[in-house]
Amino acid sequence: MSKRKPASATGVLIINKHAGVTSHNIVSALRKLYDMSQVGHTGTLDPMATGVLPVLLGRAVKASDLLVAEDKEYVAEMTLGVTTDTQDTTGEVLSESGAIPSDDEVTRVCRSFVGDILQTPPMYSAIKVGGKKLYDIARAGETIEREPRKITIRSLDAEKISDRVWRLRVECSKGTYIRTLCADIGDALGCGAAMSALCRTKSGPFDLSCAHTIEEISEMTFAQRLSLPMPTESLFEDLPALDISDFFAKLAKSGAELYQKKLGTFFEEGTTVRLRHRGVFIALGKVRDFDGGSAIKPVKLFVL
Repeated sequence: MSKRKPASATGVLIINKHAGVTSHNIVSALRKLYDMSQVGHTGTLDPMATGVLPVLLGRAVKASDLLVAEDKEYVAEMTLGVTTDTQDTTGEVLSESGAIPSDDEVTRVCRSFVGDILQTPPMYSAIKVGGKKLYDIARAGETIEREPRKITIRSLDAEKISDRVWRLRVECSKGTYIRTLCADIGDALGCGAAMSALCRTKSGPFDLSCAHTIEEISEMTFAQRLSLPMPTESLFEDLPALDISDFFAKLAKSGAELYQKKLGTFFEEGTTVRLRHRGVFIALGKVRDFDGGSAIKPVKLFVL
């Protein structure tokens, strides 16, 4: 029995997920294709959904708990006149209605959801309550109270594509459930609605233009696969960067704080900074006050 090779790839790989598989299925496939165990995804997509799924390889996995809230962009289909237990058309039908509102009313109600709103997470979701995932509780036939969460719908364009089906183009904050958005629109219209298709077209700075399908990757040589991941630093391009000398890089790699008065920097307390050494991203640091003054404390090291 051969041993698994050490991690040979590091960085961010954008997958164009196909329908009918879980996000975990994608991770499992990539572990085999890259012959490595350090693989993780960010931002779960439901099995019926397609589109952008950022996957972290190698030491990039360490970034998963530090990713800032990123906006998402989706194209979805909403079918009016039906409600289901999962809020999408894969679930059990709970009600049906033939009283479909006018086009103008649908457009008006859709527009009313733009802005900061409260959204109650669906029972069929991976959110944990009391140590149990909601979808496990739902599959056991139970329903529990969930706290509404504040989300932001930055834009919502609705286009009618058939008698009951509308295409929604949504830009929203992280944590938004599009199927719940469809269900809430249906409730507001009085006829009910369920999501019938979903494609995530953008997640943070990544969109479909830089995405690869599992089928494409499986047909590549191993060397070609190794060339695909983008730098881990691409996850944090919105953060300020600081190039540091050999001396400060050695301190950073040992976890020591870097005092701003010695660096000649003036970042505000609480700022997260990309630390770079000789053009290479090595760590993320957080600005904090210490007895000796304001300093950047490394919080996650990406280069040994």
